[in-house]
Parts: sequence; C-alpha cells; structure tokens
Amino acid sequence: MTFSYFTSHQVFRSALLFFFLLAVLAASSGKSVKMITSWFNPNYEGQTFHKILVIGVAQDLEVRADFEDEMAAQIARLGIETIPGNHILLRPDANVKLDLDYLRGQIRDNHIDAVVVSRLLKVDKKVTIVPSSTYIAPYPYYYSFYGYLGAVYPVVYDPGYTRENTTVSVETNVYATSKPDGDLVWNGVSKSFNPKSAKKIADGLVKEVPKQMEKDGLLPKKVLSN
Repeated sequence: MTFSYFTSHQVFRSALLFFFLLAVLAASSGKSVKMITSWFNPNYEGQTFHKILVIGVAQDLEVRADFEDEMAAQIARLGIETIPGNHILLRPDANVKLDLDYLRGQIRDNHIDAVVVSRLLKVDKKVTIVPSSTYIAPYPYYYSFYGYLGAVYPVVYDPGYTRENTTVSVETNVYATSKPDGDLVWNGVSKSFNPKSAKKIADGLVKEVPKQMEKDGLLPKKVLSN
C-alpha cells in the first residue's frame, strides 16, 4: 500500500498541532504567580500579630489600592485585624519625599504591630531566536519506498521567529513594629512568567503570599465561615 503525500503531510501536521495544544493547555493550567523563596527569621521571638498594615509599593495608584485591599482581606484571620495602607496613609506623590515621621505616627496611633510590604524587585526580559527548520515524517516510513518519498518530498518548512519572555519578580517583607526601626520577620519572593498586566500579578500575589505565610507558620490557617 502506498503512503501518499497528503497522508504523510496531514499525519505530521496533526501531530504537530496535537503537541502544540498540549503545550498551550499545560501553560494555561499553571499558576500566574509562583513563590520561589521564603524565609522566616529564626531569631524572632515576638508575640503573635493582632493588627497588620498592608502596603503595596507601586506607581499605579489604582492597582496599589486594589492590591492592598485584597491582600489585607486574605491575611485577615480570627483575632487578626488588617488595614490596607490606602485607608490611613497619604496618597503617594513622586515629587514628595516619603515622610517617615508621619508613617511612624500612623503606625503608633493605630496600634499596628506588624507591616506587610510588597514591591517590584525586578523585570527580566529574554529574547529567544528560534531558527528556521524543516520537518519530515517519522522514521518508520523509511521502510517503504513510497512512504519515504511521500514523506521527504513535501517537507514542512518553518521560517523561524523571535520570542520575548518576561519574568517579573516581587518581594514581600513582614516587619514587626515592636522595635523602633521595625524587625524583619519574614521574606518571600514570587515570580510571574509573561504576565498580562500588573493587575494579574497583584491578583496572583494576594492568593499565593498568604498561603506561603501559612506554610511557614507566620499565619494561622484561615477558618472558612459556613
């Protein structure tokens, strides 16, 4: 039985499409944000936190406010009150230096015993050049003259292309306010691969960071209400 050009071509292209779809599904099923590292200060011996201030360091004020609101809601537990930074702090101005005395006063007056602060750590961009290539049907067709000729004659040609991948790293620190300058209690670094927007990163952070805090023993597990 002969192996026609159309049969070999269609089988090979179908196989390529199948593996491409698998790759897309695998990528889409992954988390938008993944925790890469976390560290709990082994020397910290302070009390359990009862009132936590959440601060997001970002230029986009809307994204910052949404992030602070959502992160505060996710961190809140029975016996732990959380305050989004935008509720008690002045709106940031790029032309005005941060007033640390004002910040200290707000933390003191609101009886805040811990601060969670997240900031953009770095953005890595990598351009990959995928060279042009040719494809032929699988090796078993070599055993048939008609199959072989039908496979190698109409090669599939890929002209090549460039692909840019972006990785965004965000750092989150937790400080106890019992000491005058704040005591670092916990640090976590997350990464986002090819994020669609700053909001997507923020949405992923508010889900993954509290989970990691729970795993590390910084927060008790959240009790879901019925």
